[in-house]
Amino acid sequence: MNQELVRHILDTIAEMFPDAHCELHHSNPFELTIAVLLSAQCTDETVNKVTKDLFQKYKRPEDYLAVPLVELEQDIRRIGLFRNKAKNIQALCAMLLDKYDGEVPKAHEQLTELPGVGRKTANVVVSNAFGVPAIAVDTHVERVSKRLGLASEKDSVLEVEKKLMKRVPREEWTQTHHRLIFFGRYHCKAQNPNCAACPLLDSCREGKKRMKTTERRKTIPKAVSSKA
Repeated sequence: MNQELVRHILDTIAEMFPDAHCELHHSNPFELTIAVLLSAQCTDETVNKVTKDLFQKYKRPEDYLAVPLVELEQDIRRIGLFRNKAKNIQALCAMLLDKYDGEVPKAHEQLTELPGVGRKTANVVVSNAFGVPAIAVDTHVERVSKRLGLASEKDSVLEVEKKLMKRVPREEWTQTHHRLIFFGRYHCKAQNPNCAACPLLDSCREGKKRMKTTERRKTIPKAVSSKA
């Protein structure tokens, strides 16, 4: 893909979603880390409903360790995989207290050492909490990048991230991450993408196929049933 086309895609999604931002509610790096950990295989909307009360009850790493695991599990039970996530939260809090004086580290490699924190979570935290340019590849970013040809269909999540980092100017990484998420969440959805009204249809392989299929269905005459 040439850089001119990449620029066209970036400018178009910027026009569509100029105010794209992290939709996980948080007030500090620690809360953001917990929220992103909870968001795995779960919608931001559900996470925000849970963390509204959770962040009132638990302010610091010590607070999460002061209750039995089963109590924390109950506090987040509306979240998918809540038992495993509760265990990771307590282990993460223990490591923060043991190694980092209870503060979330700013370095990417230190973040990924925390229980329950993978590369995507670390990218979200460094970019949104500490202002370090990063592109976190979630399901929306992966899907949209492949549909628009910014990445290949068979690329792994890491390969998608590397291609985006190469094609997108570094100073635009974080904002592009948010805009790709908004584009995928509110326009180019997994099951029902709004292809008919998409300004990037010419760049989308799947969109072209979907529109051709739609047009083909319109031209097929409906079978007329005969009464006996």
